[in-house]
Amino acid sequence: MANTSQSTRRAALLVSAVAVLGLTTTACGGGSGTASGPQTQSGTAAPVGGDASADGSGTPVGSSSGSGTATGSSPAAASSGSATSTPSGSGSASGDSARCHTSELKASVGGNDPGAGQENFPIVLTNSSGRTCTVRGYPGAAFVNASGTQLGPDPVRETSGGTGGAVTLKPGQSAWAGLTFSNPEISGAKTATPTTLVVTPPDEKASLDVKWTGGAVPVSGNSSSVRLTVFSAGTGA
Repeated sequence: MANTSQSTRRAALLVSAVAVLGLTTTACGGGSGTASGPQTQSGTAAPVGGDASADGSGTPVGSSSGSGTATGSSPAAASSGSATSTPSGSGSASGDSARCHTSELKASVGGNDPGAGQENFPIVLTNSSGRTCTVRGYPGAAFVNASGTQLGPDPVRETSGGTGGAVTLKPGQSAWAGLTFSNPEISGAKTATPTTLVVTPPDEKASLDVKWTGGAVPVSGNSSSVRLTVFSAGTGA
């Protein structure tokens, strides 16, 4: 009887040990099925391809009225104060909720500030919405004629100044990016006179049309490159 009782007790302990082992395995298992964390988008904003169209076809998109506003947008009254720049990697706002969208912006081109054989124009984006938003990086830009055909190659990005930080725009505030090229009379480049500059805000596909009044621009030949800089706070004036 003693042997029977001892055997029964051993069997009960064995069953308990197996049950505990099963629970431990269940709790520690499943490592291969753990989902990865959310992916964070790069903080360096740039135009989508720098194209002058929403679909990359080369056909300008946006209003052709020269108003510099996206179709259906309603510019808000400008407010006083200056836009602020945030160094790359800092700031709490990010993503689509912080970025200025094309429909919230008005585009314009400032006056030429020539120097050292260069023609320099500021491309200005003004926040025409009722919320604070940001722009970061380069605009997309293309010169087009009256029929909407692009003149010359896409501008190139000037990288010597770095990628720049986010520029925070309250309603009515502006940011500007430089558009520069060698004076064709000095460089000897072949020229054409566009009617419109098509501007694409950073990370956007929809574009804004701005009437071009800056005269002839280089389209081919020596020193024909048109260059763009990153956005900075203000109007570039």
